[in-house]
Amino acid sequence: MSPNLLTIDAAAVDWARAQFALTAIYHWLFVPLTLGLGLIMSIMETRYYRTGDDFWRRTTQFWQRLFGINFAVGVATGIILEFEFGTNWSNYSWLVGDIFGAPLAIEGIIAFFMESTFVAVMYFGWDKVSRGFHLASTWLTWLGATISAWWILVANAWMQYPVGCEFNPDTMRNEMTSFFDVALSPFAIDKFCHTVISSWVIGAAFVVAVSAWYLLKRRAAEREMALKSLRIGAVVGLVASVGAAVSGDESAYKVAEVQPMKLAAMEALYNGGTDQSLTAVAWVNPFRQPDYTTEGEAPLRVAIPNGLSILATRTVHGFVPGVNDILNGYTLEDGTVVPSAAEKMARGRAAIAALAAYRQAKADGADEATLSTHLAALRADMPYFGYGFVKDEAELVPYIPVNFWAFRIMVGLGSLFILFFALILFLEWRKRDVSQMRWLLMAAIAMLPCAYVCSESGWLVAEFGRQPWTIQDMLPVSASVSDVEAGAVAATFWLFLTLFTAMLAVEVNIMLKQIKRGSEHNS
Repeated sequence: MSPNLLTIDAAAVDWARAQFALTAIYHWLFVPLTLGLGLIMSIMETRYYRTGDDFWRRTTQFWQRLFGINFAVGVATGIILEFEFGTNWSNYSWLVGDIFGAPLAIEGIIAFFMESTFVAVMYFGWDKVSRGFHLASTWLTWLGATISAWWILVANAWMQYPVGCEFNPDTMRNEMTSFFDVALSPFAIDKFCHTVISSWVIGAAFVVAVSAWYLLKRRAAEREMALKSLRIGAVVGLVASVGAAVSGDESAYKVAEVQPMKLAAMEALYNGGTDQSLTAVAWVNPFRQPDYTTEGEAPLRVAIPNGLSILATRTVHGFVPGVNDILNGYTLEDGTVVPSAAEKMARGRAAIAALAAYRQAKADGADEATLSTHLAALRADMPYFGYGFVKDEAELVPYIPVNFWAFRIMVGLGSLFILFFALILFLEWRKRDVSQMRWLLMAAIAMLPCAYVCSESGWLVAEFGRQPWTIQDMLPVSASVSDVEAGAVAATFWLFLTLFTAMLAVEVNIMLKQIKRGSEHNS
C-alpha cells in the first residue's frame, strides 16, 4: 500500500467537505435550541408542578410548541448527516467504523428512542397522566436529547483525540480496545460540557428575545408570561455563559495538550517559546494564509502578558509551540523531543511500506519471524501513519485566518452574553421596569443571531483547526473520501442547500406564526 497508488480527486474531496459542512452547519441551527429550550421549559413545568398555577402550564405549553417545531426539523437534518459518512466518506467509515459507529449506534438505539418516546407523553399526556409523570416526561425528553448529544460529541471528540483503539494489519481496520477510553476520554468530557452548556445560552437567548418582542409590541395578554420568561431565561443564560467560559478554558487546555497546531492557528502564533502572551486582538488578514515562515508578530497586536502560557500549560512561564516550531520539531520542558513534520512524514511512509511488506509476506506464506519483523517496523512508526499520505508540510497548517477570527468572535460574544444577562438580572434586582426600556428589548432581540454566530464560530475553530485531519494524526481528509465523482457530490450539495434552506424557511415561518398567536392559544 503506497500513498502514491492512492488516486485522489481533489474536487471530490472539496465537494465532500463542503456538503458535510453545509449539513453540519444547518443541523447545528436546530440542536442547540433543542437542548437549551428543553432545559428552560422543564424548569417552567417544574414551577407548574410545585405551584399548581395554571399560568405556568400555559407558559410551558407555549414554549413546548416552539420546542417541538425545532425538534422535528433537527431530526431530519441529523439523519442526513449520518448517512453522509457512508456515501461520501466510505474510506473513513471502513477504517474506523468499528469505533466511530459504536457511539452513533448507542445514540440511535438508546438516546433517540428515549427522547422520541417521552416527547409523545410530553405533548399528548397533559390530561392523561399525572402531573408528576408528565413533569418526568418533560425532563426525560430533555435528558434524552442531552444524552444523544453526548454520544455524538464522543464520536467527534474521538476524531480530535483518537484513543482506545489499535490498528489491525490483517483486517486493515482500527479496532476498539477500550470502550471506556473512547466514551470517557478527557477530551470528550470537556467537549460535551462546553458544547451543551453553550447550547443553553442559545436557548436562553431565544426565550429572552421572544419575551422582549412581546414587551416591545405591548401585548397585554402576554406581558406576565414575557416578564417571567425573560427572568428565567436571563438566569439560565448567565449561569450558562459563565459555565461556557469555564469549560471553554479547560477545552483550550486540552487542545494545547493534544492539538498544538490548532492552538497555534487560533493565536496566529508563528514562533513559540516561553512566557507567551495571549492575543486579545491583532490584524490578521482574513483573506489570505500568512507566510508563517517569515512573518513575525501580527501587527496592531494587543495581548495579555503570559496569558497563553497560563492557558496552555497552567504555568506562567510555560513553553507554547508556534506553527514553525511544530513543523521544524521542538523539545518540551521535560526533555521530550517532538519530531519535525518532515520526520513524521518519512516515518509515515515507512509505516505504509511496512504494512505493505507485511501483507505481501503473509500472502506469500512467510514464516513468523519475517512477519514479526514487518509488524515491529509497522508498530514503531504507526503513530505517524497518517503523515505518510501528506505530500507537503504546508498541508499540516490549517487556514489561520478562519481559526484566529472565529476564536475571537466566539470569545468576544461569549463575554458579551455574560454582561448582557447580568445586566438584565441587575435591573430586575433593582426593581426596574425592563418592559419600558426599549433599547434593552431591542438589544435582546439582536442577541439571538449573535448567539448562533458565537456557537457556529466555535465549531469553525474545532473543525478547521484540525485540518488536514479527519482523525487527528491518523487519517487525512484526502484519504477519507469515497470513490465518487465530484459532479455527483456537487449535485447533491446544491440539492441539500435548496432543501435545507427551504426547511429553515418553513421552520422560521411556523415559529413566527406560533409566536404571534401567543401563549393564550394552546390548541
